[in-house]
Amino acid sequence: MTSTAPLLALEALERAFIAVDRARVTSLVRDALDAATPEQVIDQLLVPALDRVGSAWEEGSVSLSQVYMAGRLAEDLVTRLLPRPARPAGAPRVALAVLEDQHVLGKRLVLAYLHTAGLPVLDLGAGLSARDLAERAAGEGATVVMISTLMLRAALRVQDVVDGLRTRGCRAPVVVGGAPFRLDPGLWQRVGADAWGPSASDAPRLALALGVRP
Repeated sequence: MTSTAPLLALEALERAFIAVDRARVTSLVRDALDAATPEQVIDQLLVPALDRVGSAWEEGSVSLSQVYMAGRLAEDLVTRLLPRPARPAGAPRVALAVLEDQHVLGKRLVLAYLHTAGLPVLDLGAGLSARDLAERAAGEGATVVMISTLMLRAALRVQDVVDGLRTRGCRAPVVVGGAPFRLDPGLWQRVGADAWGPSASDAPRLALALGVRP
């Protein structure tokens, strides 16, 4: 696969996701795997296609249920495409959540990548307030906290999560991802995060590099 997925394949996968056509989605991904590694297919075809579905929802041309099903199909595919190794010795305990909104596509992909790396993950869900996220992550003994955001408003609340964790005595590094941080590469530092991941595939590397061993 070239550095940019062929437009026709990308458009075909987007249409298959929107139609919730599992057989077509699987066929397109298998075709792509003939010329690329699973990681390349995920990063250069699957994720861009999901981004297009998400954009279509924001424009009002597809429903939230279609977005949800596209995410489920993608999660199933990623889980099947990537082998799951044994849990690494001394693996960090990762807490993962979507801050304030319900856009879960990014979190689903991060979760799939962390699982394939054998890392234990506490999935805190979506739509959490900064206070609830900090309280739950600290209470569960997370040693690294990963936060997905879609809107700038939510991204700016990351600082409240960091403050909430520190107030509760939790020193877990905070890793952020999502559209606001892609649009403003310096934003993660201004909101007090320890790192940011441009792609869901960065999650295992960052968790292992930054996560405090329990």
